[in-house]
Amino acid sequence: MGLIRSWLVNAAALYATARLVAGVRVDSPEALIGGALAIGFINAVVRPILRVVTFPITVLTLGLFYFVLNGLMFYLAASLIPGFELDGPLAAIGGALVMSIVATLLHVFLKPRNKK
Repeated sequence: MGLIRSWLVNAAALYATARLVAGVRVDSPEALIGGALAIGFINAVVRPILRVVTFPITVLTLGLFYFVLNGLMFYLAASLIPGFELDGPLAAIGGALVMSIVATLLHVFLKPRNKK
């Protein structure tokens, strides 16, 4: 159940990002669902590998390279899904930033409460 909730939160965050960030477009519900799946898969599989590989440059830039890395992951997801389009690298970085903020807020507010 947690995986489905996380996927739906990512889809809602991607929708909000497409509405808020100029240069991020999602043309159809299928592209929205596919984009959320692609972002979840890339964040689970590719991002940990790239974090290890890019650790030295991240240290040199005092962590600012994480913004670029997030933008690259967002761009990779957009390049895999037809109908999910970005207008450039600034749209990718801005979209990744807005999506991570929205998804974090949604995860916090939709977190299941423990019944005691």
